[in-house]
Amino acid sequence: MAVIDKHKALERSPTLLFIFSFLVVTIGGIVEIAPLFWLENTIEEVDGVRPYTPLELTGRDIYVREGCYVCHSQMIRPMRDEVERYGHYSLAAESMYDHPFQWGSKRTGPDLARVGGRYSDAWHVDHLTDPQSVVPESIMPKYGFLLDRTIEPEHIEDLLSTHRFVGVPYTDEMIEQASADFYAQADPFGDIDGLEERYGNVTISNFDGQDALTEMDALIAYLQVLGTMVDFSTFTPVPSR
Repeated sequence: MAVIDKHKALERSPTLLFIFSFLVVTIGGIVEIAPLFWLENTIEEVDGVRPYTPLELTGRDIYVREGCYVCHSQMIRPMRDEVERYGHYSLAAESMYDHPFQWGSKRTGPDLARVGGRYSDAWHVDHLTDPQSVVPESIMPKYGFLLDRTIEPEHIEDLLSTHRFVGVPYTDEMIEQASADFYAQADPFGDIDGLEERYGNVTISNFDGQDALTEMDALIAYLQVLGTMVDFSTFTPVPSR
């Protein structure tokens, strides 16, 4: 009863309740945040993770513009059912260059963190053009109009520069060659040596199968890179300390 009587004092006094609530939140915050100041980096370094190419970055912007993140997450949790369905659990390093990240909190459709390379470019074109023709029970809207929207790298240098400003390690050469790299990734018969030298492992393809470079090309380029940067056959997690 004595404990209850003491607690009543807090309940009946807004000032005391505020003070003690503030103390509890402060202590909890310090416990959670303070250890981070002694860590050099909260993101584990993983081989293979690179900045997006100009075409992939453009496709990512289209992905965000069309609200794909509303129905598709990009975060596989370390639970058996998720790992067996989608693949290796997501690493923080895989989204270190995402601004904003696309982890998501809702899955009307499947998680896309490992969708890269699972389907052909033609499958993605069919699926985005008419989702129900590929997955009859799908409620996904049609995005066939992307095939008709041609794109130019008009502001691509500015886009890369902006991402560099917030920490993405784009070099001066990457920014200077952004327009050339933008076109090169969608041209299997073009000069791709410079693109591969700057970005490493890059998927080169005429993604939508058309002569013109379209928003469909960019979106599929982005989808095809998701989850492909890290070679999990050689990945060894760093033990927690």
